[in-house]
Amino acid sequence: MQASKMLLLFSTSPPHLRHHRYNCSTARRPNGCSLPLKVQAMAEEQTESGNGIIDKAAIAGGLISTPVIAWSLYTLKTTGCGLPPGPGGSIGALEGVSYLAVVGIVVWSAYTKAKTGSGLPNGPFGLLGAVEGLSYLSLLAITVVFGLQFAEKGSLPGPLPSDQCFG
Repeated sequence: MQASKMLLLFSTSPPHLRHHRYNCSTARRPNGCSLPLKVQAMAEEQTESGNGIIDKAAIAGGLISTPVIAWSLYTLKTTGCGLPPGPGGSIGALEGVSYLAVVGIVVWSAYTKAKTGSGLPNGPFGLLGAVEGLSYLSLLAITVVFGLQFAEKGSLPGPLPSDQCFG
């Protein structure tokens, strides 16, 4: 990411204030007065975070992952099992990758927040910021549904199809 650029401006005080209320001593300046500094900072607005490909991959992954997780959590809550494996295990694989993508976005966001003091940049059309928010909401929903599942059944279904769910 590109760091913000700072512009510092130093100005002298107006002539009518030069010898007024300032520490004047001949050791500091020839005229005997030290002048205050006026500091002005201007931050450059960042339109992109500098990781265009990573941002776009996170947007695509997040926009696909959050509905898949919603479907998975609904299925888990109503049936007690995750999504069915699907043809060649593709739906189950999409489910697993979706959970990893959401956790990855949340970890990336937390790291960026700790490093810069703010979350992920908005990205194009504000989509990266939206994906970040959806990922946090998905993580909250995961925590709630998994907690309810554990409280009701005493365990969570395993990552691989079992006889209990898809036997």
